[in-house]
Amino acid sequence: MVAPRRYPDELRERATRLCVEARKDPAGRSGATRRIAEQLDVHPEALRGWVRQAETDEGSRPGTTSAEAARIAELEREVKELRRANAILKSASAFFAAELDRPLR
Repeated sequence: MVAPRRYPDELRERATRLCVEARKDPAGRSGATRRIAEQLDVHPEALRGWVRQAETDEGSRPGTTSAEAARIAELEREVKELRRANAILKSASAFFAAELDRPLR
């Protein structure tokens, strides 16, 4: 179960947009993240992470985008389920092979 988010999505999007715009201005770039975080009552490190992810998603920063991360997580869940199914099938085949090898009475 996923823990509930502390900040609503609308606040995250607004704060991220404000921070990205403020960081484009060379005069206001210094301390923009901390200043905006204080104004919106958001933890500065949370906002910094949101901005980094937004920059990665738009392609201006290298890294794994949100869509790629979601796809990777989906594939990892699928691999886990397939490995579990394979283990069940292996144990079932071993069980039935042992049954066939037993002598009849």
